[in-house]
Order: sequence, then structure tokens, then C-alpha cells
Amino acid sequence: MEIELIRHFATEGNLEKRYIGVTDEEIKAEFVLEHTLKKEENGREEWKPELVIVSPLRRCRQTAEILFPGAEQVVCEQMRECDFGLFEGKNYQELTGNPKYQSWIDSGGTKAFPGGEDPMEFRKRCVCGFEQMMEKMIKGKRKKIAFVVHGGTIMSVMEAFDPEKKEFYHWQVKNGKGFYFQIEEEKWQQGKRQFEEIEEI
Repeated sequence: MEIELIRHFATEGNLEKRYIGVTDEEIKAEFVLEHTLKKEENGREEWKPELVIVSPLRRCRQTAEILFPGAEQVVCEQMRECDFGLFEGKNYQELTGNPKYQSWIDSGGTKAFPGGEDPMEFRKRCVCGFEQMMEKMIKGKRKKIAFVVHGGTIMSVMEAFDPEKKEFYHWQVKNGKGFYFQIEEEKWQQGKRQFEEIEEI
């Protein structure tokens, strides 16, 4: 099975480097053409998925429709972005001096977001959602699948199934970018779950 895992196009909050998790922002229209042209330049315009799995948030559903117009979209609730709690909608400058933010920074980003989600639980949720989708896709004999989701979601999934076990932050990806890889369905069903032929896209 061939899979593309793509981060949604940029929103206003992304450009302002804000923590945008559960906030349901729309994508910025002026960046759409730029990303679409880049996709054509790298030779992947011919790659067409049988369906696209998306986060429920608008920025992912909008991006999926632009990249893969008319493709069937399947919403996966578990692959939505992290809930950043009290940090939601704010950026580093606005949070500087906030003792709760400093405590979170001092933890290396491992503590739960105040009023929000635990980062480790978030990662488990994303991986669980991906595995559930894979089971459905294998049963449906699907061969080409795209996911249009969030940066944190992609990092969680890539960390879990990278054969070289690169850590979470290694997999940071810009808006409109992502990864292509393959899985062998038989090995996956036997519990040998790892990605093969990983490429940046």
C-alpha cells in the first residue's frame, strides 16, 4: 500500500506561530497556488489516492479538496490536532513570563497543557487512529491512500512506525508538505508494523 501523509496548508495562526490545535481556522487562500505549483514541480501530480483520510477540522478538509479534488474524504476524529488548553491561540511572545508556560517549557514539552491535552496521550491517540484506518483500508483492499492532517499528528505517526526510530521532533514538517511511504499489508497484519521507502514530499 502506498500512503501520503500531508500537513494542511497554512492558516493565519500558523503564520503568526500560534498554538493552533482545536481552533477551527481556515487556510490562507494566497498560499494555495504556491503549494499546488510546488507539488506539480516535484512530479507527484500524477499520484492520485483512492480516498483521503482527514482530520475533522476545516483546514485539513479544505486542503484535501484542493490537493485531491473530488476524492472521497473519510474523517478520522482521532487524528485531530492536540488541544493546547490555556496556550491555544497564543504564541511564544504572548506566553513569555507566564509561569504555567515556563513550567511546561522546563518539562521539555512533556507535561500536560494546562486545561488541555497530555502530549503523550495525544501521540497515542493519533497512532491509534492511524492503525484503525489502516485496518479498514487493508480490509477494503485499498492501495493508494492520502492523509491530510496536522503537524503534530504526522510527527506522532512517523515516530511510531519509522524503522530507524527517529524521535518525535525529527519529523517536523512545513504546511503543505509531508511524507510518502509504503507498508506491506501482510506484515502489518502480523504485527510487524513499520513504514518502508520513506520520502519527503
